[in-house]
Amino acid sequence: MIDTLIQLFIACAMFDVWLFRYNRPQRARGGNAQTMAEEFRVYGLPDWLRNVVRVLKLSAGVLMIVGIWYPSLALVAGLALVTLMAGAVIMHFKVRDPLYKALPAATFLLLSCYVAYTHWPLP
Repeated sequence: MIDTLIQLFIACAMFDVWLFRYNRPQRARGGNAQTMAEEFRVYGLPDWLRNVVRVLKLSAGVLMIVGIWYPSLALVAGLALVTLMAGAVIMHFKVRDPLYKALPAATFLLLSCYVAYTHWPLP
């Protein structure tokens, strides 16, 4: 039951950030960025990578939900998000953000680690 709730929570967060808050200010944005595009520029990352990350995080959100019934997909989503969220935490440190800005990324890194761990090895 807790696994399902965590997977749903992660999925909803990915949809919220990458669909609904994509062009809105958030406290956790890197540097002084107000939008996702500005945040990636703060990190020195190209626009094409932002688009790739967007597709990957939204896909991982979908896989988290489908992974409730097909555990191998939750494992794939968990591993993908571990990688992506570790990159997000690193970017916050790269631009010397205060720790509170890295906290959401670190939280989802840990939750993704949990999902990957609980689905490894597959039954």
